[in-house]
Amino acid sequence: MTSTSLPDSLIATLPGSCYTDPGVFAQEQEHIFESMWFCVARASDLAKPGAFRTVDVGRESILVTRARDNSVRAYFNVCRHRGARICTEDSGEVKRAFQCPYHAWTYDLTGKLVAAPNLTKMPDVGRTEYGLVSVATREWLGYVWVCLAENPPSFEEDVVGEVVARLGDAESIERYGIENLSVGRRIVYDVKANWKLIVENFMECYHCATIHPELTEVLPEFADGYAAQYYVGHGAEFGEEVRGFTVDGSEGLDRIPTVSEDQDRRYYAITVKPQVFINLVPDHVIFHRMFPVAVDRTIVECDWLYLPHVVESGKDVSRSVELFDRVNRQDFEACERTQPGMSSRLYAKGGVLVPSEHHIGAFHDWVGERLGVRRSQEGQRPGGRAAQPR
Repeated sequence: MTSTSLPDSLIATLPGSCYTDPGVFAQEQEHIFESMWFCVARASDLAKPGAFRTVDVGRESILVTRARDNSVRAYFNVCRHRGARICTEDSGEVKRAFQCPYHAWTYDLTGKLVAAPNLTKMPDVGRTEYGLVSVATREWLGYVWVCLAENPPSFEEDVVGEVVARLGDAESIERYGIENLSVGRRIVYDVKANWKLIVENFMECYHCATIHPELTEVLPEFADGYAAQYYVGHGAEFGEEVRGFTVDGSEGLDRIPTVSEDQDRRYYAITVKPQVFINLVPDHVIFHRMFPVAVDRTIVECDWLYLPHVVESGKDVSRSVELFDRVNRQDFEACERTQPGMSSRLYAKGGVLVPSEHHIGAFHDWVGERLGVRRSQEGQRPGGRAAQPR
């Protein structure tokens, strides 16, 4: 194949190997998922001391639990004795301690080694020194975030900063009171596609008129191909005849009372790299967490969050759930349709981004920076001019 100069309207994408090469994925696990703040669980999933979840963060299994003082703790899910995995269940509850099923080394909820066969005969073994190895944790928006790095980056800059960059300020998201909402529905999707394809899909709306008929009925401006994330502070406005963010545009549920008037009847989408999507509408919030498990497979856990009394009263949330469930399935099907093409010789040097997708070029640059790779030929137009997002 002969190379041709790109028109000024187009920007080159990453090459196909970035979506198919296990070696690239291993670098992403080390330099992205294991080095950044990673959202692992809804805090309400750890309702009381001893409740736990295990999650994969990059190449590591992490045990997340709530201690007796009600704080959230996270540890490498690895016994300090011989390396056995302590908890194999996805979630559960213990009364006071975690016990390794191999040799019965036992750790309390703060990670301290409290018991082991013949431990009293080994007085030189430090209970804290040989306790579970903890990882940094933060709670924000009602979710638990962890960072495996020895020196975690600033949470305010890397996580809160992403929201500020999208909305213009932190107050705009705080008005939704996400930490006080309740999970009305959770759906877990097993997507046979690389995690970057899912991020790129979520960031743009060039595809919306083609595959999202229900969404563009509710948000007519999306039919023009420009995603809300393209503009700082912009929220896509509901159609004139639309009464709520539902699959048929019918009335939604009780509006979150602290949402401002200028946020009413608008939809905001936020990408918090590397694996969180937040969708804001007046009566609920849709919160995605991605768990990349292989170069061509990603688990996506999606929560629909409503005012507590809406959930407790048993109100029907199906119409609001169905709208974005359809959007998710349409998006994920498109990503799965794209994944095989990443292996094609035709895509060896990548594809192109149209003007309404230029901000994805910044995402590609960010991936390259995290991996210490400069996007030379792939990230520049012929002639050496660096491709810039608009």
